[in-house]
Amino acid sequence: MASRSEPVGRTVNETALVRRVAVAVSAVFLLVGVLGFIPGVTTNYDSMTFAGHESDAHLLGVFEVSVLHNIVHLLFGVVGLAMARTVERARLYLIGGGAVYLVLWLYGLVIGHDSAANFVPLNGADNWLHFFLGVGMIALGLLTTRKR
Repeated sequence: MASRSEPVGRTVNETALVRRVAVAVSAVFLLVGVLGFIPGVTTNYDSMTFAGHESDAHLLGVFEVSVLHNIVHLLFGVVGLAMARTVERARLYLIGGGAVYLVLWLYGLVIGHDSAANFVPLNGADNWLHFFLGVGMIALGLLTTRKR
């Protein structure tokens, strides 16, 4: 008989795994959000704008960032930590968050990088990172919660 803390059809290890993965992914988002505000880690820090493609700040010299972009990473991390408290929500965070990043990838491919619609801002490196994040998060959400 399954205990109340162990969902039917899942082992304790599977339950703990999806939650740990969601926490790890959330921690990475929090780290990236913080690093985006550190001069040196973010090149051209003095040119960072609140939002829009005019920001010439680049995290690790590669990924275009703005204050809004960094705040979004921080919020994504906080939401992930909150959702990692249960198996179902941890899975939803990984799969739903992955879907959000795939939509963001498509958005980045469609809009012009110098367009007013590029309010996040995004560049080619961001676009491909969003693609791999989306696919990776969905895969993690599915693989860590396989049904028996």
